[in-house]
Amino acid sequence: MIETAPRVDLLKTKQHFEILDGLRGIAAVSVVIFHFMEIAVPDYTQSFIAHSYLAVDFFFCLSGFVIAYAYDNRLQKIGVLSFLKLRLIRLHPLVIIGSIIGLLAFIFDPFSNLHQQYADKLLPMFIASCLMIPYPVVRERFFNLFHLNPPTWSLFWEYVVNIVYAIVLIRLPKKILWVLLVIAAGALAYEARRSTNLSGGWGGDNILGGLIRVSYSFLAGILVYRSRWIIQSKLGFLSVGILTVAAFVVPFVKELNWIVDPAIVIFYLPFLVALGAGATLRPAFAKICRFSGEISYPLYMVHYPFIWIFMSYVEKYKPNIGQMTPIIITGTIAMILLAYIVMISIDIPVRKWLKNRMMKKAA
Repeated sequence: MIETAPRVDLLKTKQHFEILDGLRGIAAVSVVIFHFMEIAVPDYTQSFIAHSYLAVDFFFCLSGFVIAYAYDNRLQKIGVLSFLKLRLIRLHPLVIIGSIIGLLAFIFDPFSNLHQQYADKLLPMFIASCLMIPYPVVRERFFNLFHLNPPTWSLFWEYVVNIVYAIVLIRLPKKILWVLLVIAAGALAYEARRSTNLSGGWGGDNILGGLIRVSYSFLAGILVYRSRWIIQSKLGFLSVGILTVAAFVVPFVKELNWIVDPAIVIFYLPFLVALGAGATLRPAFAKICRFSGEISYPLYMVHYPFIWIFMSYVEKYKPNIGQMTPIIITGTIAMILLAYIVMISIDIPVRKWLKNRMMKKAA
C-alpha cells in the first residue's frame, strides 16, 4: 500500500478526556509509592498499596480507549506509517531520557558498585534500553528486561500492541474483538492462577505475562470506546479518583489473590475507564487533571533508577520502616518535581520540534 502525505489538520491531537488524564496521574503516583514500598516492605500482605502493579493494566486499558477514540476514524486517512511516527514522537523521547538517567544512576549509585560487575555489558544494556530490545542480564536485580529503567517493559508491549492495532485491530469488527477479549480474559485468569498474581511481564522469566496483560486490557479499552460504554454521571474527579485508588489498596491475601487480580483487571478497571470518560469535570479540578495527565508519563519513566539507589541503600544499611518512611515521602515528591523539570525542559520541547517537522513535511 502506498501512503500519501497526510493533511496537517489530521495530525493534530484530538480533545482529551481530562478526568481520565487526572486518573492517569493518580495511577502513576501510586506506581512510584508501590515501588518504594516493594523495597521497604517486600511482603505484599504487609503493604498498604500492594495492588498498584495493576496500575499498568489500567494504563493499557486507558491506552486502548484513547487510541481508539483518537485514531479509529482517521488512521486510514493519515496512514499506518504516520500513526507509528506520532506514537514514537509521543513516547520515545522519554524512553531515551529514562535510559540516560538509568545509566547515570547505575554508574554513580553511592551505595553499590554493582555496575563494575557489568562494566562490559553497560553499552549493550544502554543500547537495548534505548531501542527497547529486551535484555535481561542483571541477575542481582531480578533479570529485568530493561535493567537501566525497568518500567520500559510496559512501553515495549505498548509499542507492540500499537503496531497490532494499526495493522489488524483497526480492521476487525466488534464481534471478532469480543472473541479475542474472551480468549485474553481466559489467558489472564490462567496466568493469575499459575503465578498467583498479575504482576509479571517485566522480567526474563515472566515476559509472557506482559503479553497477556496488554492483550486483555488494550482490547477492553478499545471495546469500551467502540461500544460507547461511557457512563455519564455527576461524579467528579475526586470521586472517581478515590474509586481508582481503591483498586490499588485492596488488601493482598495470598490465598485469594489469583481471583482478586483478574477480577479487578477484567471488570473493575474497564469500568473505571468508562466512568472516568463520562464523569463531570468541575472547573476547580481542571488544572489539577491537566497537570496530573501531563506529569504521569514522565513520572512513570524517570522514577525507577532512583528506586534502585533506594534498594542499594536498604541492602547496605538495613534501615527500619521508621527511617524509610520520610525517604519514601520526600522521594515521591522529588520524583514528581524531577518529572516536571524533565517534561518542561526536555520532553515537551523535543516532541514539539519533532511534530513540527513532521507537520511541515506533511504540508
